[in-house]
Amino acid sequence: MSNPVIDRTAPTEHPVIDVLAARWSPRAFNNQNPIDEAKLATALEAARWSPSAYNQQPWRFIIARRDTALHAQIVDSLIGFNQTWAGSAAVLVVAVAETATAEGTPIPHALYDVGQAVAHFSVQAHHDGLVVHQMSGFDPEVVREFADLEPRFTAATVLAVGELGDIDALSDALRERETAPRVRRPMAETVILSA
Repeated sequence: MSNPVIDRTAPTEHPVIDVLAARWSPRAFNNQNPIDEAKLATALEAARWSPSAYNQQPWRFIIARRDTALHAQIVDSLIGFNQTWAGSAAVLVVAVAETATAEGTPIPHALYDVGQAVAHFSVQAHHDGLVVHQMSGFDPEVVREFADLEPRFTAATVLAVGELGDIDALSDALRERETAPRVRRPMAETVILSA
């Protein structure tokens, strides 16, 4: 496998810190190397210290390393398109939201807070040389069943995590997505009200 080098730096309208401009969501993962456990632990630590309303920390994580039964169960929960590439990731992480307390009180900000935790995880991982791709294309009920999640917990997203792999090894359709220009809606259309 070649050592991949690809510049996917975002063409921002305003300067942002390098790690944010450079972070992207690849589908090409090195399927040989195991996860660097120290880097994974650091990304989880960044997630742990993300802000949350009332400091409720309504996030939990399921960590599955490649070539384990748990990894295979998560791959099986993915939609077909995601199954074609995500299984190569060294680790699959399911971010779980605690949407109600043990007493049954709803936590309305849980998904937002989990999103913040995942963002912190992703930025820290990228800073340390890992790549992360978040997926909404999975069946949360399949995860609920194999993880035996209580009703107050909801699987929110799945993250593929590992080292960048050889983009040329992907199918033509996936390679096209990996190399397509990075685009975002203009800032003028993003800010809907400003005084």
